[in-house]
Amino acid sequence: MEKIRIIIDGNKIEAVAGQTILAIAIANGVEIPHLCHNDMLEIYASCGICTVEVAGAPRLARACSTVATDGMEIFSNSARVRANRKAALELMLSNHVGDCRPPCQLACPGQTDCQGYVGLAANGESALAMRLIMEKIPLPASIGRVCPRPCEDACRRALVDESIAIGSIKEFIADANADFAPEVGAPTGRRVAIIGGGPGGLSAAYFLRRAGHEAVIFDAMPEMGGMLRYGIPKYRLPHAVLDAEIARIKAMGVVFENNTKIGIDINLENLQIAYDAVIAAVGAWSAVPLGCPGENLGGVFGGIDFLRDVAMGNAPNFEGQKVAVIGGGNTAMDACRTAARLGASAVYNIYRRTREEMPAQDIEITEAMDEGVIFKYLVNPSEILGEGGQVSALNLQIMELGEPDERGRRRPVPVEGATEILSVDKIIVAIGQRAALAGLEALCPNSERNIAVRDNFSTNIPGIFAIGDATGEGAGIAIEAIADARAAVHSVSQYLDGLPTPLPYLPTEKFLVADESKTAEDYAHVAKAARMEIPHRAGEARRRDFEPVNLPLSREAVENEAMRCLECGCADYFGCKLLKYANDYDVAPEKFLGEIKKQPGIQGEIVYDPNKCILCGLCVRVCEEVVGLSALGLVDRGFNTAVAPALRLNLEETDCNFCNYCTALCPTGALMPKSPLKKPTPLKPDGSTETAEAIHQTHGHITTRTIPKIFVDSAVV
Repeated sequence: MEKIRIIIDGNKIEAVAGQTILAIAIANGVEIPHLCHNDMLEIYASCGICTVEVAGAPRLARACSTVATDGMEIFSNSARVRANRKAALELMLSNHVGDCRPPCQLACPGQTDCQGYVGLAANGESALAMRLIMEKIPLPASIGRVCPRPCEDACRRALVDESIAIGSIKEFIADANADFAPEVGAPTGRRVAIIGGGPGGLSAAYFLRRAGHEAVIFDAMPEMGGMLRYGIPKYRLPHAVLDAEIARIKAMGVVFENNTKIGIDINLENLQIAYDAVIAAVGAWSAVPLGCPGENLGGVFGGIDFLRDVAMGNAPNFEGQKVAVIGGGNTAMDACRTAARLGASAVYNIYRRTREEMPAQDIEITEAMDEGVIFKYLVNPSEILGEGGQVSALNLQIMELGEPDERGRRRPVPVEGATEILSVDKIIVAIGQRAALAGLEALCPNSERNIAVRDNFSTNIPGIFAIGDATGEGAGIAIEAIADARAAVHSVSQYLDGLPTPLPYLPTEKFLVADESKTAEDYAHVAKAARMEIPHRAGEARRRDFEPVNLPLSREAVENEAMRCLECGCADYFGCKLLKYANDYDVAPEKFLGEIKKQPGIQGEIVYDPNKCILCGLCVRVCEEVVGLSALGLVDRGFNTAVAPALRLNLEETDCNFCNYCTALCPTGALMPKSPLKKPTPLKPDGSTETAEAIHQTHGHITTRTIPKIFVDSAVV
């Protein structure tokens, strides 16, 4: 064989004469992206992203079809090459419609794989579902109960009937696998101190241990849990459930130091000396004052102060008293429902807008009404009246709704001269919370309300990071703190490895296709199925105690509910080459967007979605050139060109033998084999996560495309 010598990106390479640039690159570990090429098929050169720059040549060359010559110098990743590939990808993607990831996951602050664990639950694989959840959420049983569930707000099943009960499915999975034991990473010898034992601090400790670092949590309260323990009533989150999840984290080797206050029992300087890094994860423990006359009278409580006292066994005496709770969020609902359980004769919720504008979860409002809470809308406190230093009444200004504010909610406007006096004995102010920053003032150079952090969660002091409520303008939701913890631990690990300025944590995907054009019409063919009913105790019975409101879910009900999932995310998300290249080249296809005309797909033993097809031709050519059949072809011309059987027949009516060679080569997931699973579920096919490895051990490669042995042996997929 005649040998030639070429240079690729400055590296001298010996090759066989007659080989293409792409073949030589692949053989020598040089990555040149390609979508339409396969060594077993004739050269097609349609996708245009394998272009390279050849010294002395005026035009870029397509590596798949250009034969290398002796002495050729090639640049595979120059600025010119990257710009050309980016443009080619953007043109392809401008007419590429679908969902890389489902709306539920994109809406979750923790980027939890909702579609994955819901699909696993549908298939009866709750243990594997637990593994998948625990990759992102260390406290799933708690979060399943208390999260306001932005995932469900985004769920497309609502276009058919009602959204999937994602949070309840997570709760069931976590309860069914309470004995799950996470693995701990290989020891690094690095020690990290965490200030605060709430959901953010506990999660930071979990992710630190997974990375092999030692973790010590310092918390001011008698027990760990933060707002999950002291800010959420036991009827929503039983302490036994929370205790079990905290014990799991402690069993990973995390050290707990309770009753330890920053600035009093410990200080930042000492922590800096004793530990390799510090993470501040203090919550929003200070109630926002009402700001009206009389709020210093006896009988006025801050919302979070009230809930904390009750959780610690120091509940005030509300027996037979009339209580007003001011505020429209979940904390206000918790305060209302807790006051009712403490024996109040009447509980009023005071809110200056209407129910439609309330930020509290609808289920919280409904359950509060079931428990006898009286809602007074379009009223705003103007003065707290008292006798003998104690609350006696609340002066209310009548309101009406005006123009929308910056968040789209209509502003409450006073109705001139319209007021109301409400006789009450106690008042709970639950209009907001602020971070408690005593002892952390050094981290707040420009504010008294929050710690200033960069996008990598580092602060103004090297080696100290901050997450959660301490970095915002008030109380957030627990899943946000958990997401912060995972991202911050990424930065902490880089810092511990010697990177002076850690890079911010970013999801793997900077670019994701999301089909935002979906309407109810797209799902007109889907049979309606009622959302799972959550069994619960009657309102009159449950307002007498702090026992859980909801009753346990059955496995059958959960699996049936999970089957309602529409599987919005792409079935080939983990194998899609187009998505990988789109992120590698930081594409922006919107500049080429025009009118997109969706095309109907094919359902059967092979599932075809023409809206994801890039017309690479691999499926058509492998069917003809390798299998010797003609089941698929390119039909129509121009913008309407699509892969389809001749005469638009069903595949069953052609000579297709369902060998799945076409699905094995498809680079985008436009062609997929029918899944043998009861509920198809995309998971990583390469065992690169514990969950993927476990499901492949159980079922084999059933969650990704079936790859014919001829292609596996040829290493061309």
